[in-house]
Amino acid sequence: MASPRGGVVWDGLSWLDHGAENSKVAFDFLKTPPTVRIVHSGLACNIEEERYSERVYTIREGETLELTCLVTGHPRPQIRWTKTAGSASDRFQDSSVFNETLRISNIQRHQGGRYYCKAENGLGSPAIKSIRVDVYYLDDPIVTVHQSIGEAKEQFYYEKTVFLRCVANSNPPVRYSWRRGQEVLLQGSDKGVEIYEPFFTQGETKILKLKNLRPQDYANYSCIASVRNVCSIPDKMVSFRLSNKTASPSIKLLVDDPIVVNPGEAITLVCVTTGGEPAPSLTWVRSAGVLPNKTVLNGGTLTIPAITSEDSGTYSCIANNNVGNPAKKSTNIIVRALKKGRFWITPDPYHKDDNIQIGREVKISCQVEAIPSEELAFSWFKNGRPLRSSERMVITQTDPDVSPGTTNLDIIDLKFTDFGTYTCVASLKGGGISDISIDVNISSSTVPPNLTVPQEKSPLVTREGDTIELQCQVTGKPKPIILWSRADKEVAMPDGALQTESYDGILRIVNVSREMTGTYRCQTSQYNGFNVKPREALVQLIVQYPPAVEPAFLELRQGQGRGVTMSCRVLRAYPTRVLSYEWRLGGRVLRAGQFDLQDSTEFTVSSLSRDSYGVYNCNIINEAGAGRCSFLVTGKAYAPEFYYDTYNPLWQNRPRVYSYSLQWTQMNPNAVDRILAYRLGIRQAGQQRWWEQEITVNGNIQKGELITYNLTELIKPEAYEVRLTPITRFGEGDSTIRVIKYSGEFHCGFEDGNICLFTQDDTDNFDWTKQSTATRDTKYTPNTGPNADRTGSKEGFYMYIETSRPRLEGEKARLVSPVFSVAPKNPYGATNTAYCFSFYYHMYGQHIGSLNVYLRLKGQTAIENPLWSSSGNKGQHWNQARVNINPPTSFQLIFEGIRGPGIEGDIAIDDVSIVEGECMKSDQPANSEWLFPSP
Repeated sequence: MASPRGGVVWDGLSWLDHGAENSKVAFDFLKTPPTVRIVHSGLACNIEEERYSERVYTIREGETLELTCLVTGHPRPQIRWTKTAGSASDRFQDSSVFNETLRISNIQRHQGGRYYCKAENGLGSPAIKSIRVDVYYLDDPIVTVHQSIGEAKEQFYYEKTVFLRCVANSNPPVRYSWRRGQEVLLQGSDKGVEIYEPFFTQGETKILKLKNLRPQDYANYSCIASVRNVCSIPDKMVSFRLSNKTASPSIKLLVDDPIVVNPGEAITLVCVTTGGEPAPSLTWVRSAGVLPNKTVLNGGTLTIPAITSEDSGTYSCIANNNVGNPAKKSTNIIVRALKKGRFWITPDPYHKDDNIQIGREVKISCQVEAIPSEELAFSWFKNGRPLRSSERMVITQTDPDVSPGTTNLDIIDLKFTDFGTYTCVASLKGGGISDISIDVNISSSTVPPNLTVPQEKSPLVTREGDTIELQCQVTGKPKPIILWSRADKEVAMPDGALQTESYDGILRIVNVSREMTGTYRCQTSQYNGFNVKPREALVQLIVQYPPAVEPAFLELRQGQGRGVTMSCRVLRAYPTRVLSYEWRLGGRVLRAGQFDLQDSTEFTVSSLSRDSYGVYNCNIINEAGAGRCSFLVTGKAYAPEFYYDTYNPLWQNRPRVYSYSLQWTQMNPNAVDRILAYRLGIRQAGQQRWWEQEITVNGNIQKGELITYNLTELIKPEAYEVRLTPITRFGEGDSTIRVIKYSGEFHCGFEDGNICLFTQDDTDNFDWTKQSTATRDTKYTPNTGPNADRTGSKEGFYMYIETSRPRLEGEKARLVSPVFSVAPKNPYGATNTAYCFSFYYHMYGQHIGSLNVYLRLKGQTAIENPLWSSSGNKGQHWNQARVNINPPTSFQLIFEGIRGPGIEGDIAIDDVSIVEGECMKSDQPANSEWLFPSP
């Protein structure tokens, strides 16, 4: 069978190391809390990326921000990116929040701020690292001209002093310079010119003050804004010509104020400039928000076709030429409207009687909403004939502040001849709007309302999800509008309002929910009825719903021959009486019964067999339906958990291929039957076909046991997907998949518990110590040692030598790295692979001794080749060393710290890395003490 690439034959177990048995390395319950560090892509334009108080990443606006969160920990930690500062409304897209890499294309200034990467796996506290992102930008500068800093006066250019103010938004703060023509203006270079920054806008503006204007002051002025070319942002310039004609803008509106129009009409607003040098620009704005979408703008002319009531409001024309203050003129557009006509009847207010009676007074009121209210006019008719105000028929208008848009007809000493149909007609004097006509019948049958609830309509019982109608019967003439509300608590009605209007007394609720159970009030309103004390009635609604149970679904894993117990509990149900239950496996009923006082039921399988695996359903039933607990009882093994923190997962067999040390632990290995084997699948990224191999497991796998299997003959620099599936006598368990990539890199920040598999040398005098500023002894020696790790974090760890007593001058502490594998020497004469070895070191204190680094090759443990060395006080800061190495075989690195003449001699190291390929020349530090060539 052919392999996908390179002619390697699968039958020879390419990709899988068959030369040796898979190895199992036992750790005591291998679980390690998370650690995290943040790295970034090369698009930064860092001025000073590493500061001692915080990490700062600077980037130009519009570029792509890419931050990667490198984590360690087992089980594999979950990652989440969060952000503080910047815009409170700024949110990540969901696709990027939980990825290792956070990518923001076309980054904007409001997206600057502090970004946090949080990693947690349930062990210890979450690991959190942060980096501050500073977005650099420079907007076009703007020059404004004033007579004084705070205000502008008419014709101030005939005065003696003029101020030119230059403003530009930027990050970092902008620096300004001024030119007059080609002449650079500096403070003190011209007695008629003064340049200063106002105190209240320090660093944001630059003022050019021209005192006692002279002929030469009428010229072209240029303001140059600069951020010193940071992030390659070029300087920006703006020019302004000052002359004896320079003047602030003035404008005129060629329209009335206000403008009253009918709906559907087109309205045009014309704004013209009447002064200003240079020529002002004209813009239109609306006080109530943005201009309507249908607005047509042409210079100073604004046209709104087919205007509607939503387009009404105040529109302003603004003229600006950056001289003095902008000019502004406004007009108010009013769109005529008549709507919401209503009436009510008020019996004689001087007698406590809700009925209309002969010989007493009765008042009819009509109300509409009118825009504009001053154009509203009412006309009254009786049986179609015009009605005028008289001693017995008194027509009045209600005070607009009390009841706007209301007219009243008072009938004094009601007679039989007054019975009939009264009509009030509302109209607008400007025309163009349809009138609203309201008819009110006054007769012997005109009686106040009454409300009743049909006996069978309360209490009303329904089921959740149904549609229900609550009913109040209204009698009387005329029949008023009915208002529905909740009587038992202050909550909104189903439509979201506190009150719902009904013209027939029926409240219809669609898709009833259990929260709608309660008492509802129906009451008469004064509208379209009598203005008397409201009548009301109550309707009780009972919503039945099936039992809510827990768990809705639960997976139970157990091996054959073992027992399992399932429990289903009722949380709530209505009605709560007559609850029954039944347990089923597939279509077979296992047990059924009734609830007494208990709220749960259990079912036990004492000894599982192959036939007793499956989905168990417990149905708990009442009148409204059933709630179901489902239990999946299975013998499937849990998924393995890949171990991502192998410090030497990669090595090279030949120049074109590499091998990978795949490691994993088994999740809950004792929960089911013994794992007999693993099915290992592998394929190149992007390919469809899996190549599979079975790995036999001898004996029982213990919890936390680390299993290692070597994958060989992987082609550089291809990435591969690896799938691992445990197999028991039940069958296949859950699979897990990961991607392995060729990187040839090693990074260690000493954050984890096993310090990246570095070990203490047994032949030295004392040991290196893992330390962080936040956890160090309060009795530490001052004036020596770092005050933070290399990233500036007080919580971050590093390794250091403690030189306090009883340490003596010349004593050594040696820290040995894990073994790093490299390709064997090419017999055809090709050079060895080059690596860039780098680390950070901190040597601060008056008694600093020496820090040496050695290279130890495989098979030459007695020979240590010197790589790098430094001695003496280097100051209170971290330095970086980079060294090219070309080891011919596997190797180790040894850090040797030597105690100086006193206690102020602590030496620290941090962030050790080995990257395939030579260090870039620009990376070579100028302050390295001495570098040894590699062997």
